[in-house]
Amino acid sequence: MAAPDHLFNLRNNFYLGAYQAAINSSDVSNLSPDDVVERDSLVHRCYIALGQLQFVISEIDQNAPTPLQAVKLLALYFSGASQKESAISSLKEWLADPAIGNNPTLRLIAGTIFLHEQDFNEALKYTNAGGTMELHALNVQIFIKMHRSDFAERQLRMMQQIDEDHTLTQLANAWLDLAVGGSKIQEAHLIFQDLSERYQSTSLLLNGKAVCCMHMGNFDEAETLLVEALNKDARDPETLANLVVCCLHLGKPSSKSFSQLKLSHPDHVLVKRVTTAEESFDRALQSFS
Repeated sequence: MAAPDHLFNLRNNFYLGAYQAAINSSDVSNLSPDDVVERDSLVHRCYIALGQLQFVISEIDQNAPTPLQAVKLLALYFSGASQKESAISSLKEWLADPAIGNNPTLRLIAGTIFLHEQDFNEALKYTNAGGTMELHALNVQIFIKMHRSDFAERQLRMMQQIDEDHTLTQLANAWLDLAVGGSKIQEAHLIFQDLSERYQSTSLLLNGKAVCCMHMGNFDEAETLLVEALNKDARDPETLANLVVCCLHLGKPSSKSFSQLKLSHPDHVLVKRVTTAEESFDRALQSFS
């Protein structure tokens, strides 16, 4: 008989974006030393997702195990432009160290950071070998960003062979269905709906369903889902960005959501695209003046 998975609820809540619920379910007894490190790493990643970066940075000291040090680097990376370069420099130094360079959590954090940097080849250098479900799921995300749904599908097949019912396998399947589009959109919607019913409706799952609805032209339903997501987390960047797009399609004002997004997440891809477009428009105007 397999040993009980004491961290299942914590892990699963984290994957679904239920970060506070994950933290609340982290007080687990009878954990092995490795499980304690995994639990602490997941809890601190939840705090990062909730925006409590300084708490994570102050909580993890220099004697902490490698996975926790990697999580601290992620918090430093997200804490501002001044910390970004030093975080990436430290990350590369650790990855080059034979003693710790192959640590799965360190490779996962490397993949996450380089994905944010849009340096997909560098990200894959550390994630492509897989080894954990999270690394496979991150590979799916990277290949989708690269518009290589064929490679993303290969990663998904690996995940399905390991555990077809795993939450990350289901999410990766939905992400790929969304990327492929067409009739696959309905399948993605069913996956997000099934996960919502099986576990709980989170901002991440509501956004997934809303994006499916927008692809299918159901913008009123998408708006309802996004407002529900906003009630769960008023600062979630993906909810705000999706709401801007949805409102534009509905012919409704979107400036309030966009202003919130610009204020709280100035580096978001939608903010950057709009800013670039505005600057191009201003330059075009000046050429005629």
